[in-house]
Amino acid sequence: MASDITDSLPKDVPVGQLPPQDWMEADATRAVIAALTAEGGEIRFVGGCVRDAVLRRPIRDIDIATHDPPERVTALLEKAGIRAIPTGLAHGTITAVIGKAHFEITTLRCDIETFGRHARVEFTNDWTLDAARRDFTINAMFCRPDGMIIDPFDGLADLGAGRVRFVGNAMQRIEEDVLRLLRYFRFYAHYGRPPADIDALEACRIQAHKLADLSGERLCGEVMKLLQAPDPAGVLLLMQGHHILQHLLPEARDFGRLRVLVFLETRGLVRPNVAPDPLRRLAAALDVDARGTENVAKRLKLSNALAERLSALAAPPVLPDESMDDKAARRLLHRVGAPHFRDLALLAWARRKAVGDRMTAAETQRWISLLDRSDTWRPVELPVHGRDLIALGVPRGPRIGVYLAAMERWWEAGDYRASRDETLDRLRELVSRDIETSPP
Repeated sequence: MASDITDSLPKDVPVGQLPPQDWMEADATRAVIAALTAEGGEIRFVGGCVRDAVLRRPIRDIDIATHDPPERVTALLEKAGIRAIPTGLAHGTITAVIGKAHFEITTLRCDIETFGRHARVEFTNDWTLDAARRDFTINAMFCRPDGMIIDPFDGLADLGAGRVRFVGNAMQRIEEDVLRLLRYFRFYAHYGRPPADIDALEACRIQAHKLADLSGERLCGEVMKLLQAPDPAGVLLLMQGHHILQHLLPEARDFGRLRVLVFLETRGLVRPNVAPDPLRRLAAALDVDARGTENVAKRLKLSNALAERLSALAAPPVLPDESMDDKAARRLLHRVGAPHFRDLALLAWARRKAVGDRMTAAETQRWISLLDRSDTWRPVELPVHGRDLIALGVPRGPRIGVYLAAMERWWEAGDYRASRDETLDRLRELVSRDIETSPP
């Protein structure tokens, strides 16, 4: 496959140059470059750091490609006093660590045989062959340490046009690794503009049934990254329209609420406690009951904590409402806590805006007031405890919990205003009454 793609391409022809980059000039980066080139070796930055530098987006991961095999990379790093971790020796990957900075260094390679998520690779000294094994043209660009960009598959043009395009034949690239199907929509969500590539969409549609072969962890990783995009609802709709979402998240149907929630998180509100949250966005998109959220959590292999949070958001027993008075709001805040109350308020507000008529300024202010309550809420605690019941002669055991639950309901009904002395008096009254009515 790679030779077919690369036969007619020019080799190593710079097509542009990045302006000076802080991440390239950082001391840690310069130290790694110096170590790897100390004995005449050549290195290039590759993939996401090049792509995002072109777009002037923040650089998160720095990947480096080199001719040298992993054993030599390790020796060069250690000679320079840089820690080298063999994170993927079989595929030629070494991670260099300097303080908090990590650099993934991979030997140039080409795929000899693929097995789904795995491949048998062969090391090479051909930069274009290495680029040919990558998923998308925008991820197949190299950058030399002097900032010169080498772009064998026209990734720069695609990046500028908002095109997400597979390197080579889309059908074949997905056959090699079905995870690329989800990666296509994730990258389209973050880097693409309509219209989506026809060949890519058709290949994804035809092979969507293979998503069932992927692990839940990998599904979850891609779904959560997609949901962090500026307009995840639009991409999910695209997936639904091409019969792909039914193989991944058939429960995701409430795209209107998701779109409004994204607006509230990013543009509609300016609040320090409101930021994009992929799990909250997932809950907004789901149209399910409690059992449905359990199915989604199992399919995505969510941790117990995330599964519980998703269930509490997607199928809550109680939702805040714009007509909720202060007392009712405080009661729900006490039961679920401020962060969860805030999530529920945002989801309820998004649903109201998605399905209702245009909101008045007064209605909008009432929703904002609910968020204000969550920001100013200070947790309160029942003023009496189990030890107080023991002091009143109640034996240790389940009866303690029964009394405390009754006291919690009484205290809540009084809007949490009763002092400790008042609560103790009520507790004594309750225990005394039970003693008087209990048979001898």
